[in-house]
Order: sequence, then C-alpha cells, then structure tokens
Amino acid sequence: MKLSRIAAFSSSLLLGAVLALTGAGQAQAAQSAAVDYVALGDSYSSGLGAGAYLSNSGDCKRTNRAYPALWAAANAPSSFAFTACSGAVTTDVTASQLGPVTSATDLVSITIGGNDAGFADVMTTCVLQSESTCISRVNQAKQYVDSTLPGRLDAVYSAIRSKASAAHVVVLGYPRFYQLNGNCVTGLTENERAAINGGADHLNAAIAKRAADHGYTFADVVPAFTGHEICSGAAWLHSVNWLNISESYHPTQSGQSGGYLPTLNGAV
Repeated sequence: MKLSRIAAFSSSLLLGAVLALTGAGQAQAAQSAAVDYVALGDSYSSGLGAGAYLSNSGDCKRTNRAYPALWAAANAPSSFAFTACSGAVTTDVTASQLGPVTSATDLVSITIGGNDAGFADVMTTCVLQSESTCISRVNQAKQYVDSTLPGRLDAVYSAIRSKASAAHVVVLGYPRFYQLNGNCVTGLTENERAAINGGADHLNAAIAKRAADHGYTFADVVPAFTGHEICSGAAWLHSVNWLNISESYHPTQSGQSGGYLPTLNGAV
C-alpha cells in the first residue's frame, strides 16, 4: 500500500515537472514571439567587418552576420527592424533611423557615439603619424567625450524614449582594440595601443553613464572581447585592412557572433 502511494506520488511529481517545464517553454516561446525589436546604431551594429553585406543596405553595410540579425534569427521576434548604418553619428539616428520605433516596440539595441568622438580620424592619425601626434589626438577625442558627447547621447536616448516609452533599451559599448604586450611586432607602438585602449574605456564610461541616467541597460562588450583583441593571436577585430579599408578596426564575423551577440543576450 505504501509502495503504491509512493509510486503514485512520484508519478504526480514527474507529471507536474513535465507540465511545468512545458509551460515554461511555451511561455518563453510566446514571450519571444511577442517581442517587437528595432536595431539602431553605427557600423558596430550594422555589421561592417563581418562581410556578406545586404545589397539593399547600400553604404550602411548591414549584414545578417551582425548581432541584431543573429539575435532575431535565434529568437524569432514578431517584428524586426534593422536600421543601423555604417558611419552613423548621433544625429543620423534621430534623423533617419527611428521610423520603426513605436509605442509597440519592446526591445531596442544601439551602438552609437564612436563616430561622434572621431573614431576613424583617431585611428588614421595613429596609423599614419607619430606617437606623440597619435596620443594627442586620442586626448582630443576624450575631451570631446567629456564636453559634447553626453548632450548628443541624451538627445538620442530621449528620442527613443519619446517614441517607445515602455521599450527595454540595450546600449552596447565598444571593445578595446589591443591586447597589450601581445604578439604584434610591427605597427603602432605599445604607448599608442595603450592610449587607444584608454580612449575606448573613456568612451564606454561616458556612454554607460548616460544610458544609466535614462534608465537604459549598458552592455559592456570588453569582457567578451578580452583575449580576442588585435595582437592576441585570436583577434575578433580587423587591424588595418588594406583590401577594404572601411573594415579596419571593426569586429569580424566571429566578433559579432562571439562577442556582441552573447553580450546582447545577457542584457535582454
């Protein structure tokens, strides 16, 4: 008698567990399917550097290898709008990327600020000019980040909130470019690499502060890229790419799938 009651009790526990797991799975699927997702930002979100660019994206260089498209493919949201564009600055986001953002939008992701701070010019200066000129240009960019960028980020973040008051907004940062004391034997000096890394940290700190002040989630990609910087021997970033110069210092396909995608997953 006792054995039969124990068996029945065990069966009911097993059935309950199965039902709970099934219910959780169904709820998770329903939640995923109900998400309306919009991906905004610059080349780090469009996927420049990952290749296989969509022909209809033109100079924006969007690709299905970029983390927003990878997330959408894995989670099957009810809608996905991908307006990130290579070369975008903050005013480009507010002027031309916010069309799909509405009161129905549940999730927004964005990388923005690097181009405002002069990312391309910093790297061009450092590659082509002296160490002292490089470090001076990095410091100039940091001054811009302190004085001007916060207001520009505020304008973008406020515009998103005004259009999608209930959306979960994930602001992703930028990786450090170099593994210091790594295996690079030519190119920039170690002092230049350290200065550029410091500039990235400075930019990320400013972006994180403005995101937090707007109630947004800042997602730091530096941990995911640690061990995969330029000079690491397993880089997820292009160094100078003379065949396609615009891809220089952008994430590779592995940087998008192994660096940015898991970081977004952890923040959603």
